[in-house]
Parts: sequence; structure tokens; C-alpha cells
Amino acid sequence: MTVKLARFVALLLTSLALTMESAHVLELPQKMQYDADFYAAVNGSLYRYFAIVGGVYQVGSIVAAFALAWLVRKRTPAFRLTVAGAVALALAFAVWLTVVAPVNSAVAAALRDAPASVPALWMELRFRWEYGHAAGFVVQLAGLCALLVSVLVDEPRPADRRARVNVGS
Repeated sequence: MTVKLARFVALLLTSLALTMESAHVLELPQKMQYDADFYAAVNGSLYRYFAIVGGVYQVGSIVAAFALAWLVRKRTPAFRLTVAGAVALALAFAVWLTVVAPVNSAVAAALRDAPASVPALWMELRFRWEYGHAAGFVVQLAGLCALLVSVLVDEPRPADRRARVNVGS
């Protein structure tokens, strides 16, 4: 895989993953005003595919960013920023795993065992769920920014410069 293709894949997957957290952040002020029943209804229906599709984007972006870091390992400024971006993406996923996923598990268990308790449970856990997504957004955005800056600071290697001169001749 070429560096250009790896960059494209890493940036695309990271951007797509960020759309999930961005949606949560944009919805947060309105959703914090919802009553228990409406909040439970919205969360129980709106995010069905976020975990499936978003999970692929998020894990894919982490794998792609670390693969890109390997490919640019000899390009010092780009390498450092790419690693920083990959680490930030991994940290954003860790935030989701430790803050948001336990809420999802608790709600899923309540839906299975005591469905009538779900609205009250959401009210108890919504601050953690909503602001967990917001924290993930901030860290994921930092990861995307590091990956974008890594492209901007990357200098072509001497062999790349010769190849460009020869192509133009």
C-alpha cells in the first residue's frame, strides 16, 4: 500500500468515525432537556446503526492510522504527528469503552430484564452517556487534526523529489 492510499484511507475512516461523535455533540443540548420517556424513546431508536457502522469506522481508523505510521516511520515530522493521531484515536475508543459502553450494557440488560425501568435508568446515566460521547469527540478531533497536520508537514524524501523531476522531463 502506498503512503498516499494509506493516508486517504486513514483520513476517510477517521472523518467518518468523527461524524458519529459530532452528531452526539450537536444533539446534546436538546437531548438534555428531554423527559425520561422521550429520552428513552429517542435513544432506543435513533442509534441502532451507530454501534455497527460507527464501530467499523472507529476501529478501522485506528488500524489505518497505525498502519500509516508504520509507512511514514522514516519521515520524522509526519511520523510523530501520525503516531499522535493514532494514539488519540485509540484513546477516543478507550473513552467510549470505559464511559459509554457500560451505559449501553446497563440499558440493554434493563431492556431485557425490566423494560419499565429503562426511562429512569437513562435519566440516571444520561450525563455519563452524553458527556462520554462529547469527551470522545474532543479526543477524536485531536486525532484527526494530528493526521491532517502530518500530511501538511511531510516533506518528500530525496528519492521522491528526483522522481518528480524525472517525470516532468
